[in-house]
Amino acid sequence: MPGGAPVNVAYHLKQLGKNPAIITRIGNDDLGKELEEVFSKKNLDTRFFQKDDEHETGKVYATLKEDNEVEYEIVQPVAWDFIETNDETDELSKNADYFIYGSLASRNKNSHNSLLHCLELAKTKVLDINLRPPHFSKEVFQQLIKHADILKLNLSELHLISGWFDELHSDEERIKMVAEKFNLKTIIVTKGGNGAMLFKDQKFYYHPGYSVEVADTVGSGDAFLAAIISKLMDKSSPSEALDFAAALGAFVASRSGACPDYEMNDVLKLMNDPKAKN
Repeated sequence: MPGGAPVNVAYHLKQLGKNPAIITRIGNDDLGKELEEVFSKKNLDTRFFQKDDEHETGKVYATLKEDNEVEYEIVQPVAWDFIETNDETDELSKNADYFIYGSLASRNKNSHNSLLHCLELAKTKVLDINLRPPHFSKEVFQQLIKHADILKLNLSELHLISGWFDELHSDEERIKMVAEKFNLKTIIVTKGGNGAMLFKDQKFYYHPGYSVEVADTVGSGDAFLAAIISKLMDKSSPSEALDFAAALGAFVASRSGACPDYEMNDVLKLMNDPKAKN
């Protein structure tokens, strides 16, 4: 199915009335044409989809495991390992209100260097860490996080990363340590079916999550992040942002694929359903 973390976030931001664009690279092949066509039809800005004549469009094999966890086999090398920068991507990076990036692009030095170049230009930088074995290291994480203003990660990623630096007992201690060590004002932690936590301006906010019948969890974290960013752009309160993000993340988990069609009323209906409240 079409997707990938950055493009998933962009899709949901578009659904929420924002104006995202994606910097990526696709192969000059049938899958690349299909991807471009699919997202163009969803009204996403695909002008920054670079074409690669040497490398194929990226593919990921996702396997659903127990407890709705997903295991990923991420093919390499592929086109998005070779993203380039130019005057157009520089302008885009400078002018965007938020610049969202992950760690996967750093598995190849070409895209890694392009990412670091963009980060030097960007305003508010959001690191959606997406640690996928074996495509990460402590060194790369430290290089990427020093640019971040906002960090989004899941509970297992929080435990792994905080364990690199200290042995702590509570999730709150882990979050505070990471925030202090890397000068972060905002950290978002998703906890699967157990909701989410938001640490913003030295305060913790909690949400127990919404209960849905899960189709698959692919892309639900990306929907969650898009919802949080959308609400931050709208100057909503942290509690409102967390509630809406939990609802959109749960709704997407109740549908197949990372980018299902939906209307805002679908999400509001879930938020108003007493049976969905945990």
